[in-house]
Amino acid sequence: MQVYLVGGAVRDHLLGHPYHEKDYVVVGATPEQLLAQGYQPVGKDFPVFIHPETKEEYALARTERKSGHGYHGFEFYTDSSVSLEEDLIRRDLTINAMAMDQDGNIYDPYHGRQDLEQRILRHVSNAFVEDPLRVLRIARFAARYKSLGFSIAEETLTLMKQLVESGELNALIPERVWKETSRALMEEHADEYFAVLRACGALKVLFPELDALYGIPQRPEYHPEIDSGIHTMMSLQQACKANYSLDVRFAVLVHDLGKALTPADELPRHIMHEERGVKPVTELCDRLKVPTNTKQLAIAVCKEHLKCHQALSLKPGTLWRLLQRLDVLRRPERVEAFIQACECDSRGRLGLEDREYPQAAYVLEAMDVVRNIKAQDLPPDIQGPDIGEMLIERRIKALAELKAHHTALAE
Repeated sequence: MQVYLVGGAVRDHLLGHPYHEKDYVVVGATPEQLLAQGYQPVGKDFPVFIHPETKEEYALARTERKSGHGYHGFEFYTDSSVSLEEDLIRRDLTINAMAMDQDGNIYDPYHGRQDLEQRILRHVSNAFVEDPLRVLRIARFAARYKSLGFSIAEETLTLMKQLVESGELNALIPERVWKETSRALMEEHADEYFAVLRACGALKVLFPELDALYGIPQRPEYHPEIDSGIHTMMSLQQACKANYSLDVRFAVLVHDLGKALTPADELPRHIMHEERGVKPVTELCDRLKVPTNTKQLAIAVCKEHLKCHQALSLKPGTLWRLLQRLDVLRRPERVEAFIQACECDSRGRLGLEDREYPQAAYVLEAMDVVRNIKAQDLPPDIQGPDIGEMLIERRIKALAELKAHHTALAE
């Protein structure tokens, strides 16, 4: 029985990157042997075992054969006669098809180390086209390693296009698409994920609402980059640069979906695009089964982002109603995330990436002002419905004072 560290841990070890997850493959063993040593079985489709002490995963070496559609359409064969090379050839990329033994020796039958040095993402074999999930994985790796200069081999990109054209992407379950996408969104260059999906045609299949933004013009005085798709990616770059949360990054990604629905005779203006965007944002979230909190922020940013940009000129009552819709009293963290997303939208424009966004500090201050006015501070004779009315009255008055103060400072 021989044990090898495989996959991403070997890749990141050679790159000098930190890694936390370790996957092992066991060659020349049977399930009975591992069970006898105290390993706990967890695999449903093929034998995977948990080490009794480290709790790390150990899988028996296996081969696979396509037997149906989609990510789960495979039959696996495990036997003590399956070699390390046979196990590694079923992996997606050469840089993920290396193994390291317990003495630190690297086994690299498919030249992954060479591709690692040359910064190339290349498929291991033509079996690549059997698994549609690999399109998303390659795009995610392209996002992760963009700063290191990695690019996708032309022949691999060709196979990705073939996978898209085959219709196999339609077999991907929503949870897998969201899992890969959410992981990609947290990369430093998340925009590269969507660029790769667009290059191979997958964006139109999986994210048609995003794909539709490309080629839609905007007014150059507000958007020197002109193209709505480019603006979306530039805004996402800002969210990545600021290291904002997944919820903020996703909200930024979908904030302008309504621009794809602007009537042609209104272009390049986008009147009411915020309201138009709610439907495609909702449909996209429902289709991918996006978590509720993520969805709620995305819809709020889509619907209200222009109000945030206009915050300094809003009437106190209008600003209060905006904060109220954002659930300011119960969820101040949502208001903060909303502001962050709107700031990314403001800076996701050609030549304006570093411009000031005083609206952020103003809305945050407004949030603190209204949250500091509480029922226990009201006169004791105020009872029943009058409490709510007076709270609103005092909060709007406080926002009026805040606005007056900022106006005086500006003068």
